Formats: sequence, C-alpha cells, structure tokens
Amino acid sequence: MFSRLIYRNAKRSRKENVIYFATLVTAVASFYIILSLGRQDVILFLKEFESDAIDKLLALMPIVYLFALFLLFFLILFANQYQLNRRSKEFGLYLMLGMRKERLVLQLVAEGLMTSILALIGGILIGGFLAEIISLTVSKLVGQGIIGHQISLSVSAIIFTIIGFLFIQLIALAILGGRLFNQEVHQLLYEQMDKKQDMGHFKGNVLHILVGIVLLGVAYWIVLYRFMDFAGLLLFVALALGCLGTIFFMRGFGKLFGLLASLSEGKSTKGLRTFTLRQFQENVANKSTSVAVTSILITLAIILITNGASTIIGFDSAITRTSSLYDFTVHGDHQKVEQFLTSEKMVPYVEDLNLLEIGKMKFQDEREENDLPVSLVDWSELREQLIMALPSNYKEQLLSGEMQGYTISSENPEALNLLGVLEIDAKAPYLIPESSYNGLLKAIGEKPLNLHADEIALYFNPDLLHMDNLESMPVLDRILEKAEKEGRSLMSIHDQEISIRPSTPMRGLVADRSIEIHSAFIVPDSMFEDLLNTETYVSYWNFRIPQKLQDEQGLMKPMMEARDLLQSSGFQFESYLQNFGRQLFYVVAGSYTTLYVGFLFLIITCTVLALQFLTQMKQTGGRYVTLSMLGAKRKQMKKSMHRQVMLTFLLPMSLACVSAAVGIRAMISFVVISIEDNALLYPIAFTFACVVIIIFVIYGIAVARTADHEIDKLRWKPNID
Repeated sequence: MFSRLIYRNAKRSRKENVIYFATLVTAVASFYIILSLGRQDVILFLKEFESDAIDKLLALMPIVYLFALFLLFFLILFANQYQLNRRSKEFGLYLMLGMRKERLVLQLVAEGLMTSILALIGGILIGGFLAEIISLTVSKLVGQGIIGHQISLSVSAIIFTIIGFLFIQLIALAILGGRLFNQEVHQLLYEQMDKKQDMGHFKGNVLHILVGIVLLGVAYWIVLYRFMDFAGLLLFVALALGCLGTIFFMRGFGKLFGLLASLSEGKSTKGLRTFTLRQFQENVANKSTSVAVTSILITLAIILITNGASTIIGFDSAITRTSSLYDFTVHGDHQKVEQFLTSEKMVPYVEDLNLLEIGKMKFQDEREENDLPVSLVDWSELREQLIMALPSNYKEQLLSGEMQGYTISSENPEALNLLGVLEIDAKAPYLIPESSYNGLLKAIGEKPLNLHADEIALYFNPDLLHMDNLESMPVLDRILEKAEKEGRSLMSIHDQEISIRPSTPMRGLVADRSIEIHSAFIVPDSMFEDLLNTETYVSYWNFRIPQKLQDEQGLMKPMMEARDLLQSSGFQFESYLQNFGRQLFYVVAGSYTTLYVGFLFLIITCTVLALQFLTQMKQTGGRYVTLSMLGAKRKQMKKSMHRQVMLTFLLPMSLACVSAAVGIRAMISFVVISIEDNALLYPIAFTFACVVIIIFVIYGIAVARTADHEIDKLRWKPNID
C-alpha cells in the first residue's frame, strides 16, 4: 500500500511539474556529455598531436562538472521547496490520518529518488545519443569525414553522473525532509500566510532606480573603455558594480511598476489589465533580488554562448592555411631521407619535394673593442629609409631616443616591425640558398628568383610579422624600387654593395614549427657557400600530398597514411596535422566549455523563473476564486496569466540583453571575441539566437500550460465559462 502511494504520488508530481522533471533530465544529459568528452572522436584524434593540452582540458572537466552540480543543487532545493509548498495540505492530511512524521519524510525521499532514477535513465539515454551526434558532427566538420567515428559508451561518465546527481538529490531531500519534520499540522493544512507586500515609498524607489542606473552606467563605461586596465582587474570591479546596479534597478523598478497599473485603472472594466500588472508587480517587488540574479545569469549565458559561437564561426579561419605550404617536413641524414621519400611506398604521397638548406652567416675575423664579433652586413642605408617611412609620431619617438625597444605587433606600422626584426637578425642573418626558395616558389606557381651575383632577397616570416599580403610588403617594396631607380645600394655584405629584390612572395618554410625565424637573406647558392657558418647548417626535406590524391580522398586520410609510413621510418618529422591539431584544440577548448556553461546558466535561469511564477500563483490562488465571484471568465483569467508569464520572462531578459550587448561589444573591441566577416557569421549567429529564443519560448509555454491546468481545476462556480 505504501509503495503504491509513493508510485502514484511520484507519477502525479511528474505530470504536474513537467518543467522541473525536464530540467532534471536535461541536467543529467549535460553531465554525461561533459564527462564523456574524452571518448569523443575529435578528442581521441587530438590526443595524437596535443596530448598535454588535451589532458589539461580533460582535467578541467571535473571542475566544470562540480560547478554544474553546485548550481543544480540549489535549483533542486528551490524546486523541491516549491513541491513542498504545493502539497502542504496533502502532507497535513496524511498526518491528520495518523501517518508518523518519520514515515512522511521517508515517503518524500522515496518519491524524490524514484523521480531521480527516471530522470537518470532518460538523461543518460538522451545524453548518450546527443554525445554521439556531437561527436559525429564535429568529426565530419573538422576531419572532412575521415576521422573515424566509432559508437562509444563511457561507463565512467555514467557512474559519475549517477553518483553526483543522486548525491545532490539526497542532500536536497534531506534538507527539505528536515523542514517538513519540523512543521506542525496546522502549518501544513493552512499554509503560511502571504507576506505583506512592501512597495516602499515613491522617492525611495526612484532613488533605487537612479542608483541602479548610475552603477550600471559606470560598469558599462569601465567595460567599454577600461577593459584591460590593471591587467584586467577593473573587469572584476565592473562585474561587481553591474551586479549591484542590476539589483538596485530591479528593486526600484518592480515597486514602481504599480504606477502603470494605476494609470490603467480607468480601463479596469475592460479585461483584467490592472489585475495583471498588480500580480506582476507583486511577483517582482519582494523577489527583486531573485529577479536580478536571474538577469545576471542570463547576461552571463548570452556572453558565454556568443563567445562559444564566435569560436565556431571562426573555425574556418582558425584552421585555414595562410602562409603554410608544405604538409610534411622531414629531418635527418640528407641522402637517407631523400632515398626514403623517393622510394616506391612513399612516391604516391610525395609532391613538390624540396630540399631546404638554412644556416647563419659567419662573422668577420676581427672583433670590436668590447670583444664582440663584427658583422659582415652593413644595412645602415636601409635602416635610415625605414625610419623615414615611419609615421611622424613613431619617427619622433625613435629619433629622440624615447623608444628604446621594439615590439612586433599586428597593430604596428610595417616599417616599425621591419626595424625591430632587422635590428636583431641583420647582424648574423639566417641564409637560405636561392635554389631552396625557388623550389618553394615553384610549388605555389610563382616564377623563380634568378638572382644576380650581387643581389639578394629579404625573407620575413609571415606568421610572426603579421603580414596582410603574402605577395609583397608595400612599404619595403616602395623603398627598394625607389633605390633601384636611383641606382643606390641600401646594403653591403663584406664591403660589397648588394641590391635587394622587391616583391618576393612569403610562405612558411616548413610544415609546422621546426624553423621559427623572423627573417633571413635569400642569397645565390655560391654566396650561401661562401658566407655560411657551417656549424649552424641544417637541412630539411619538404613535400606536399599530391593534389590528385587530395581530390580523390581528401587531405586528412592520405596525410595520416603518410604519417604512419614516416613513423615507421624512424626519421624526425613534423606535419601540418600538428598545426591543424593545435588550432583545432583551441576551437574545441574555446567552444565546448563556454557553450556548456552558457546553456547551463540559461536552463537554470528559465527553471527558476518558471518555478518562481508557479509558486506565486499557488500562493495567490484565492484571488482567482475572488475574480470568479466578481464575474471573471476562465478565459479572461488565462489570458491575464499568459501576460504575466510573458512579463516575468521579459523583464530580466530585457536588462540582460542590454548588459550582454555592452559586454560583447567590449570583448569584440579587445579581440577577446573574434568575429570576422565571412559567410558563416550570420547563419551561425542566427542559429544560436534562435536556440536561446526557443528555450525561453519552450519554458514560457510550459509555465503557461501548467498555470492553465491550475485554473482549470477551479470548480467553485458551475457557470465560470
């Protein structure tokens, strides 16, 4: 009998509180998804290249999981308190019929556990399905269908999901069971009296609004104009001011909302407009702090979702090659590497095979007074021309001695970056023989350099110098072309005047990171042999996957096959896969956690708003009885209630949108959020905006339907309709 009662009550509670049960299922599904991250195809793929970074990311997931449990605990506590208030008369009746309090508490815990078990089953099934969908989608997106997808079930994720979820449920039920145990029968039967609504004074409420506006204004100003001051510490000040401003604004606004109701008194005979506004005012006035907190959480949710979405939007630009050219770079014995790469098993994977030789220029035999070696390079004329090409403010700082050092930055003028690089590198520059660089130019379809004996080309690493145009450097080219027309030499090497070839296309020298230099001199092969410091000589073999093979199988599959062959050879090598994996990791790490926490905030906020509204409706249910006695129709009451639901969700959402817009604008300005103008921007942004709106609409409709059901249960007047 007792077990039947538990089963029946648990089933009824789930039907009457679908919102809460659906949130529990969603939470369980999200727990499983975040805990099973290590089993997803893209993570297993990335472990091969970025194992340390992936391990750090996976080590962060338990912290995210515990944070989510912490938030969900308070949501469960709040929701179960709503359940307790809703069923207080029922519990009081059980005690009146002779049930002991211990047995009543046991019944409450058993019902909660039954609901929790069903939520676990549903959540794990949905979470497992969604995890597979996410894994498959990401695999198709980043691996071009090549990253093998295998259906996987994470047993550890299931275990920790069950343990964590049941743990917080038991704690919440124990707390509520204690509250139920300490209540007397009359308190349960007659419920607690509604608190008197303190609407305050007009002047005080206006003051609250003004204080809130000022605090929010200061917070917005700090975020927009002082975002990175004091190493970002002011951001915490802005966050604190924004939270306080939101609380003050909601407190004053909620209580002053009655003015709008007063203005509508002349129309009170038309519908229930005044009643609707009064109900909404009461729901906000004494719960202003709760409403403010939900608004803050919505703000954070929008910003986090935008950040995660921007990472996905920037996915193409993040992994699209810019200066990268080669797919593989192999290092080892010169002849053995060449023999292996031209072998029968490697030939299908090798195209544009090119030997890259590189080393530093030697110094003069004599030394300076401070015992430093003397450079063979004199580039004083070029340095003077670069200084003259600087904008006036930079030129004045440099000539006056105010500028003591150089920082390579994308925000610097081109001439300043060139000065900074050459000041360091030109004393003992790296040398690249013309034949090596001609092989690179041939691979990209450019003409060979054909340098004269007294001519060189300057090479600058486009990834480190932030070049906008890989084919030329406008400022440098203008200087070199002008010098060529005037017949002047801007550089000499070993007291021999050297001319510099302008407009040299710049590309990455290797597949990934084996050579990280800012600049080099591309010199004729004979000059390379004469000027090379043989102790610094290094050679690499570069090659690309044949275009025909890419067209047939895509890029990733032949690259991974070639990688497996190279691994078996024993040679040291690097591949574009490493660069691809590194950038892909930034995309995954930057989107998974932020989107997860953002949607978690959003779902929790919607649930709190929903339960808060239903709690208030339960406490004020007698007013609907009074409305019926005064002649109100059930249809009118439902329409009034629907408007209350809309206002309840719109109020915190409206202020959150303003705050989030300010935060997003600041993050875009300071390149925390990077959104480029590409074809994916608007579709993905629109998709995420629709998802947020749909979540709000779903919760709003669910609240309205639940409230409709409560009104339908009012049977005190036969002709109410």
